[in-house]
Amino acid sequence: MNTNTQYVIDMLVNLVNIPSPSGNTERVISYVGEEVSKLGLSYKLNNKGALIVTVPGRDDSIHRVLTAHVDTLGAMVKEVKPNGRLKLSLIGGFTFNSIEGEYCEIETSAGDLFTGTILSTNASVHVYKDARSIERNEDTMEVRVDAVVKNAEDLKKLGIDVGDFVSFKPRCEVTDTGFIKTRHLDDKASVACMFGALKAVLDSGEQLPYTTHFLVSNNEEIGYGANSNITEETVEMLAIDMGAIGRGQTTDEYCVSICAKDSGGPYNYALRKHLVELAKKNNIYYQVDLYPYYGSDATAALRAGVDVRHGLIGPGIDASHANERTHTDALENSVKLIAAYLTSELCK
Repeated sequence: MNTNTQYVIDMLVNLVNIPSPSGNTERVISYVGEEVSKLGLSYKLNNKGALIVTVPGRDDSIHRVLTAHVDTLGAMVKEVKPNGRLKLSLIGGFTFNSIEGEYCEIETSAGDLFTGTILSTNASVHVYKDARSIERNEDTMEVRVDAVVKNAEDLKKLGIDVGDFVSFKPRCEVTDTGFIKTRHLDDKASVACMFGALKAVLDSGEQLPYTTHFLVSNNEEIGYGANSNITEETVEMLAIDMGAIGRGQTTDEYCVSICAKDSGGPYNYALRKHLVELAKKNNIYYQVDLYPYYGSDATAALRAGVDVRHGLIGPGIDASHANERTHTDALENSVKLIAAYLTSELCK
């Protein structure tokens, strides 16, 4: 089965350049819907705004679900400050240190867009003695808006107010050495990989063994993305999300990572072994890892009471929830394992 890595890269670049913090994902879901239509498939949206594609299989009495999420980290305006700057409330689990100095975009409730920069309240080393040492938190970070504003009233005249969404500029680059460095690889890299595998299967003309649902969730970063709309016939659910890299981890930027356990506990042992065997059989570079401070849509589904065997795989991504990076090899290995899983029999 042929996989098109360039298709995956192109889709990934398009995805990361569409702002989509959790709670404000209509634009990116619309883009995904257009991609579904290009593949000759139809889709539906659930009440939460997630997108679901169903591909009939030879056996319609048994279903599978694959899920990846397009929502990202971001922020909301917590306070319009008297100095004409904005206080933030974070969306998702990341540190203020990781966004210091980042360019951002503010979207008002009227749909107007303004740019800005996220800075420490004591940013200037020529003015503040504690510029280097001050703790970075909600009270000591703010957005400097790129508009002529001197106070809170000036901001409100522009339509900027509490509750407006703030997204971080991705600064996406694809290097000549095959690296993709950008924010929001979590989890737009996996969405692109899932579609790359789906495209490969469709192009091959092979029918899936079981009816399979592809759920593009839009609330994973806040804990309840793919915890609904799972059919009663579903027996296996595979979350596709980033593989976490760091000290003590086996995952690197070139592999597809197979998760054995995260903060929600062990993943289904039989399904994990099935994924490992598929990787070995197809000569796919993989690593098995534990992600200690991590949760997935598959775990969210189990906590909601869904009765399925659950698994988790994804491309290895460095510096998760910060300035992330992966390699095209990780994308290709992920696509190959997803495609192998899609065309495989149930795990035993």
